[in-house]
Amino acid sequence: MLEIRTAQLEDLDQIATLEQRCFLPEEAAGRESIRNRLKTFPNHFWLLEHNGLLVSLVDGMVSDQKHLSDEMYDDAKLHEEGGRYQMIFGVETDPDYAGRGYASLLMKQVIRDCIDDSRKGIILHCKDEYIPFYAKLGFVLEGEADSTHGGKKWNLMVMNLEPRL
Repeated sequence: MLEIRTAQLEDLDQIATLEQRCFLPEEAAGRESIRNRLKTFPNHFWLLEHNGLLVSLVDGMVSDQKHLSDEMYDDAKLHEEGGRYQMIFGVETDPDYAGRGYASLLMKQVIRDCIDDSRKGIILHCKDEYIPFYAKLGFVLEGEADSTHGGKKWNLMVMNLEPRL
């Protein structure tokens, strides 16, 4: 049975474990960073559970800034609940559950929630291999991101929600 819900601080261990399984060490958020995010914006963690086990998640903060900056990843105080843009930090699926459409299911929920919350857009950074995934959901590639997160090259992808509001 699948269930989508938002996070609670009690989910920290499962979220931190999934983060470590899905990202390289230099890219993964540390436990303290995740804890601070959960304390500040738990309703911006979308969790997908399969029979009670966390198998996929999407998380990120909200901001009035139109650009996702590297400092946002580690400074939860930059979250602005009434902000116009949903930033996405991570879209993660446990490798044992990959290929089942869970990330798409979660992202569609994020998009619906952002429309319901009257956000103007969703902004994320991704690696080259994930551009087709996000494009299929309606994101537009805007070029290379101004990011050095994890020492990697990232692409800036944006979904404009204003026509849907």
